Amino acid sequence: LSGMDVNAFKKYVVAGDVAGLSKLKGVGKKTAERIVLELKDKVGVVETWQDAAAGQVSASAADAELALIALGYKQVDARKAVRKILDADPAAATEGLVRGALRALQG
Repeated sequence: LSGMDVNAFKKYVVAGDVAGLSKLKGVGKKTAERIVLELKDKVGVVETWQDAAAGQVSASAADAELALIALGYKQVDARKAVRKILDADPAAATEGLVRGALRALQG
C-alpha cells in the first residue's frame, strides 16, 4: 500500500472503487474487494468525526451523517444528501437533516 497516499486510499475505500485499489502493486481484484468490504464503514465514520472535530461541519450535520452511515448508506452519499438539505435549510436540526436526507436518498 506504499504506492498510494492515505487520502487517495481513503477516497477509493469510501467510494468502493475496486478498480482504483487494484492499481496498487500486489493488490488484485479480490483483495481490493475485501479491503473495501472490511474498511468502507470504518473509514467514512472516522472522516466524519475528524471533520466535526475540526469544525468543518456542524455537530448536527455530523450526527446526521453518522446516522445515515449507521443505516448502511455510503459516507459519500450520506454527506451529499446532508449538504443538499443544509443548502436548503442551514438551520435544520439533526432530525430534519436525517429525514430530508433519507427522502433524497430514496427518491
